[in-house]
Amino acid sequence: MTASSPDLKAFLLATPFFGGLTDASLDLLISMLVECRFDAGATVVAEGEQGRSMFIVKSGRLAVSKRADSGGAIPISVLERGDFFGEMTLIEMQNRSATVVAESETVLYELSAQKLYACYKADIHAYVIVLQNINRELCRRLRRADNRITRRQLGDEDTSAR
Repeated sequence: MTASSPDLKAFLLATPFFGGLTDASLDLLISMLVECRFDAGATVVAEGEQGRSMFIVKSGRLAVSKRADSGGAIPISVLERGDFFGEMTLIEMQNRSATVVAESETVLYELSAQKLYACYKADIHAYVIVLQNINRELCRRLRRADNRITRRQLGDEDTSAR
């Protein structure tokens, strides 16, 4: 488990995942986090594997990719301090949708589905805020993806018109 400290609290409150929580709720969630360390090049999660936890990036840089039909990797995004990933498995209980690889030494905080359920039982208000925060971030990501798709389509149309 992770020890609570003022620095850790300040860091977590600055992330989109923990915004709006009371001190007591934040302390409860901090007690549920497990610190994980990964060397550069390590695969944190692999597309298709079973996942029952999410991660908050404390430090480092991670690359997110999806498998192409040809077997290669298609870069999706880069994650850095304050970002979180893996939340989809907590909501939909499906296998991992992407692969995440540490590009540098990385420190993550892991929250398992089991611990999130314990939060639900212990502090329903905190649980609702966490789910709202996850949903807000998923909406932001969906909007960014929509914009990328739109720009790509416009680019394709411009190219084909030449």
